[in-house]
Amino acid sequence: MTTLDPQQAAARSWFESLRDRICAAFETIEREAGSDATFDYLPWWREQDGAKAGPIEEGGAGGGVRGVMKGKVFEKVGVNVSTVGGAFSPDFARTIHGAGEENPGFFATGISLVAHMANPHVPAVHMNTRMLVTTKRWFGGGADLNPPIPYDEDTADFHAAFRAACEAHEAGDYPRFAKWAGDYFYIPHRGVHRGVGGIFYDHLEGDFDDSFAFTRAVGEAFLDVYPRIVRRRMGLPWTAAEEAHLLEWRGRYVEFNLVYDRGTLFGLKTGGNIDAILMSLPPRVTWG
Repeated sequence: MTTLDPQQAAARSWFESLRDRICAAFETIEREAGSDATFDYLPWWREQDGAKAGPIEEGGAGGGVRGVMKGKVFEKVGVNVSTVGGAFSPDFARTIHGAGEENPGFFATGISLVAHMANPHVPAVHMNTRMLVTTKRWFGGGADLNPPIPYDEDTADFHAAFRAACEAHEAGDYPRFAKWAGDYFYIPHRGVHRGVGGIFYDHLEGDFDDSFAFTRAVGEAFLDVYPRIVRRRMGLPWTAAEEAHLLEWRGRYVEFNLVYDRGTLFGLKTGGNIDAILMSLPPRVTWG
């Protein structure tokens, strides 16, 4: 039996509680739109040679819960949490901060969210935060807004929320993290960014309490700002041409996640649940 240390347990508990509050907020928006849509939850266990399927505390390789809702406002939104552990493959270990062939063991816990919206005027969004332990211990994550039809007010509010979260914590560095998001959420073969940015950070391995507090602030900022933006736009009418633009624009999101996204690669390389990993893909999409 493996016992999570207090920091690992606290991080897991926080990510699960944030999931619960985000899902409740999104279901409330569906009620306001006259929909009775709710999240469907599917637990899964990671499989790895030599480890049974089950929680880490019971000697298993860990797992998670995939939550998906398809409604009137949220055409498809996935909110996943996972807590997994084990050993990286030798090749993959060489690409992970603090891991290597001599010590490929790891522990990871986090939340990942992607929302694809029915109304082209409502921006899609991505958010994830995580803690990863190898021979080092660090936090990473961020959020970025992906509007098919950008509104300056929405972009400004989204960035302001995360700027405030950064400025309230020593671990936060808004100029650096905003630039990091702009550089990361970019599609080289298209020569375009996939949205209007946000923040992205990784390998935040300073003081645990401050890094964890900042990571919690990122989650709280998202929970505050994104529902406000959704409510601002969800009642706007849209045209067939705008919907066609939405479906083609989603193709850019698919291309980024399948070709460049580190989280997708991490899940696939560590034996994660395929449906949970690919929940970021939209339900409908077209290419020109």
